[in-house]
Amino acid sequence: MTLTTPSINAQPAADLRALIGQKLMLDLRYFCQQGNGAQCRTPMTTLPPELKALLHEYQIGGVILFAENVQDVEQIVTLTEQLHSATEQPPFIAIDQEGGRVARINRSEATSFTGNMSIGASYAEHGTHYAHQVASVIGKELAVLGINVNFAPTVDVNANPDNPVINVRSFGEDPHMVAKLGAAQVKAFEQQGVISAIKHFPGHGDTNVDSHTGLPRVNHALSQIHQQDIAPFATIIKQQTPGMIMTAHIQYPALDKTQIVNKHGEKMLRPATMSRKIMHDLLRGELGYQGVTITDALDMAGISDFFEPEQAVIETFAAGVDIALMPFAVRSTQDIQAFRAFMAKLYQQASSQLDITELRTSAQRIQALKTRFLPPKRHLSAPIAQSVLGNPQHRKLEAELALAAITEVKNDNLLPLAIRANQRIHLIMPDKQKAMALKQALQAHTAHPLTITLSSLQGFNPAQARADITKADWIIAGHATPAQSAVEIGGMEDVATLAQFSLAARAQPDALEELMRFAQSQQKSTLFISLRAPYETTRFAPYSQAVLASYAYNVDVETTQEVSGPAYTALAKVILGLEKAKGKLPVSVNKQAE
Repeated sequence: MTLTTPSINAQPAADLRALIGQKLMLDLRYFCQQGNGAQCRTPMTTLPPELKALLHEYQIGGVILFAENVQDVEQIVTLTEQLHSATEQPPFIAIDQEGGRVARINRSEATSFTGNMSIGASYAEHGTHYAHQVASVIGKELAVLGINVNFAPTVDVNANPDNPVINVRSFGEDPHMVAKLGAAQVKAFEQQGVISAIKHFPGHGDTNVDSHTGLPRVNHALSQIHQQDIAPFATIIKQQTPGMIMTAHIQYPALDKTQIVNKHGEKMLRPATMSRKIMHDLLRGELGYQGVTITDALDMAGISDFFEPEQAVIETFAAGVDIALMPFAVRSTQDIQAFRAFMAKLYQQASSQLDITELRTSAQRIQALKTRFLPPKRHLSAPIAQSVLGNPQHRKLEAELALAAITEVKNDNLLPLAIRANQRIHLIMPDKQKAMALKQALQAHTAHPLTITLSSLQGFNPAQARADITKADWIIAGHATPAQSAVEIGGMEDVATLAQFSLAARAQPDALEELMRFAQSQQKSTLFISLRAPYETTRFAPYSQAVLASYAYNVDVETTQEVSGPAYTALAKVILGLEKAKGKLPVSVNKQAE
């Protein structure tokens, strides 16, 4: 529903410019002085004069940073200072630093942790302890870098085993637990001076389409939507109101059946991001949220495949959303002229299609949030930031969470491994990096000399793998599903890169199952490790005497001499009997796996 009022036409252009500018958050991931911006892959690590002038001229309200923008501590501090001085109003400087799969800052420097589902796995024993402590550390590390918005936590309830984009980014499938852990993180982030943006309203947990690559649709009945999808948002709004809430590019026909005409001239159900019934009537009216709302990235296929950039922004604002995230890519000096044309269209369409009163109310919400969290003057120090990021206390907490999360899904008297001197283990892992990380962790913690051979599913010789299995005393097989999503590696511009590996990724589960069948035929004692979403344990448990879930596989250190990460250290300690697996599955798996 778009609202029309002629009164805005009488307003000065400067008024409209400021209102619209504060409602935009741009990404400046790449920038090239010359050439086609669409082809530019030069990271923007220092703010060029052209972009500084652009931010100032249009009074842009905020910027989101990606991994390419945040390469080392000193550079990040310098960049955020440059961004802060580019605009009259202090800008939102945002990032996706959820922890686990989605962490933009170099893992060797920042503390990235093992992610939300590992926190969910620790809940039965530790309650909200790790949720609060992890968010406190991440918030502290962001704040010293000058980053003031974290698009976290994800409070989607992962009720779909085939969810390609949320899965382990969720705390689990229980809305009550998700709400408690989410509220704890909101509180901890904002205690550190970092605005928390919970996502993705009204819920992205029961989808089997990634909104980066398509437009998901949730066909839940209204009662299920409120009991499952919306429940964490509703609870957190009441108990620990977050500074921001991020929208979902998802169709929810039970919440809004109205249609919109897309750029192809076709009628379609409104995505939640563009639904006034969802973003205004439900979120603000029924749930009572009066904070700032922000879209998920508008360059995602769930929006950009159907709408031109200016239509997407206008429809978003008409729905009542405060900030449009990533509405237009500026990648080169040529793009600056295109951006000017885009802004001219926005002003023109806003003057005839949007309500000036709503624009001003939205600007007031944004200003109130900035006044609360963004000091006009900042005192950043690269040396102080370096002493905070990844410090020993933070790494200790990271290791403790990784261990607390390890879950024993099945154990037919296999674990811990009773290893004797000079025995052999054969590892089958998704790639060489993960194989080396677990190999080094096992060798670092075993009391006996141990020969470990490796098979990487990304590229291996089946005959050699079978020969190594035949010689081994133990088989340890690991797998990670689902495959990487766009958000995990950074955004829409990396989707094409993922396509290069899609065939190999699809072939890996079958190759692994074949090797595990062979190990079973050779009567080899086999351990299976689910390195991401534990739903896959159902498939591989029949070929294993034991099954563990770690919910994480990332490495913090990768050199020619060392590959390591907290999840692998935790796994090694459990496998060798140095620690107990005390985590509990935060999602349901088929009982066959147990």
